[in-house]
Amino acid sequence: MAVTDRSLVARPARETLRRVVFVPSWVATLLLSALFLAGASLSPALQYVPLVLSVVVFGLPHGAVDHLAVARTRGARPDVRAVVRVVGLYVVLGGAYAGLWFLAPATAFVLFIALTWFHWGQGDLFSLVALVDADHVRSTGQRVATVVVRGGLPMLVPLLAFPAWYRRVATDLVDLFAPGATAALAVVFRPDVRAGLAVAYATVLVATLAVGYARATDRTPWLVDAGETLGLVVYFALVPPVLAIGVYFCLWHSLRHVARLLAVDDRAATALRNRHPARALGRFARDAAPLTVASLALLTGLAVLVPDPHRRSRSGSRSISCSSLW
Repeated sequence: MAVTDRSLVARPARETLRRVVFVPSWVATLLLSALFLAGASLSPALQYVPLVLSVVVFGLPHGAVDHLAVARTRGARPDVRAVVRVVGLYVVLGGAYAGLWFLAPATAFVLFIALTWFHWGQGDLFSLVALVDADHVRSTGQRVATVVVRGGLPMLVPLLAFPAWYRRVATDLVDLFAPGATAALAVVFRPDVRAGLAVAYATVLVATLAVGYARATDRTPWLVDAGETLGLVVYFALVPPVLAIGVYFCLWHSLRHVARLLAVDDRAATALRNRHPARALGRFARDAAPLTVASLALLTGLAVLVPDPHRRSRSGSRSISCSSLW
């Protein structure tokens, strides 16, 4: 979803959303950064808890209203035809992408990172434009750079700070479909390549904030942008990736995406203007429930279909390659 006039937030609703969106995400990231800076540790099993909770807490639900949001963004009431068009598009694209995991899992993993990089970066861009009225990101070039910087915080910084963790996650996912396919990604984990990526990303980050500072007529939104950006650099450099991304997904990205959806729903927007965030979130939960349940069923089906070479090897059976499945 692009940042459109329809998705911009009226002042009373904006003030309500700032509390709902910014306070939980800022508190969570600051607290975890401080704890791990002080030397805290957490068992790997517990680090997965936020990701597991994200299945039903904002994670899956945050994308379960997109089929209604497209029409609402245009100022129209969602009807059956509009919903079918959006759902049909998602089914076609999602089905093709799911098939790619079976055919070329390493490529599918890279595409997943790229799409998430863009989507999460765009979500942060929305919050800057709509919730803090950041005039320093009005130009197309500055918006593209902001998406690159913001999306790179959860997608690239963990690779630079925790390459072993990043590689383990990539291996766990890719090897489900084709054991050993992660070897195609090995170049990314080389120290010299990671150093080059760090220099390039840091250059883009500094340049983006510097240009934004020069263009800002009101420095307060720029300070929010700079504070969030640099704070997240520290957060993702200190907090183990699985925990960091799980908390970020639930309390940072998903909340900002939900705010975006509430802004284009007339009834939810009215509740926000009247300072009733619980009522607005309740309406969102009702809208999101059907597709959230459907998504859970789909994930359950995929869990059955995904090959498990480790289980097969333990039982003495021959591993089945992706090519043999087709």
